[in-house]
Amino acid sequence: MEYKVLEIKQSVFADNDREADALRADLKARGQYLLNLMSSPGSGKTTTLSRTIEVLGAELKLAVMEADIDSDVDAATISALGAKTIQLHTGGMCHLDAGMCKQGLDGLAADDADLIFLENVGNLVCPAEFDTGACKNACILSVPEGDDKPLKYPLMFSVCDVVLVNKIDVAPYFEFSLDRCRANVAMRNPNARVIPICAKTGEGMDEWYEWLREQVSSWKA
Repeated sequence: MEYKVLEIKQSVFADNDREADALRADLKARGQYLLNLMSSPGSGKTTTLSRTIEVLGAELKLAVMEADIDSDVDAATISALGAKTIQLHTGGMCHLDAGMCKQGLDGLAADDADLIFLENVGNLVCPAEFDTGACKNACILSVPEGDDKPLKYPLMFSVCDVVLVNKIDVAPYFEFSLDRCRANVAMRNPNARVIPICAKTGEGMDEWYEWLREQVSSWKA
């Protein structure tokens, strides 16, 4: 008896890509810039966002979508800084796709925001597989994780436009080479910009702020 073979994964990705393209077009029409921020748990996403909001909040209207499997710890932290915030619970899923991101944006209802951050679920695997509809992708790699992570998680660093190397202040205490990290990122994505920072102290953050300003300005042009 004959039977059909259906490539489910390919179909899911194709549908998601169409939704992502439609969402980006809508964001472009509204002049809103959405940045998908990904990393491992504990790399400093929320600390980086908090400092960014404190600095850029006076010149740009900011909003944040916090995605987690459960809890609202990060949303409470960000909301206290004055940024419009929504907590997204994925119900056990380890990533967001374009449809989920659109639901989040609808719930956020931040139509006046210039820059919207999506703090994706913390891991270096699943979030990289799904186009969320964001304008660009950013990844935070913390020094304690090691400079070899771009080799171990190639897709994450292939899809990211900018890589923030956080906790650079503790590099002397770990076998971490910034030069080696840059080279490993370049192997996966020669166009990715690498910015060493310490979100806690503010070291290197000015370059990150300027990158964000340029992104928002060019998106609105």
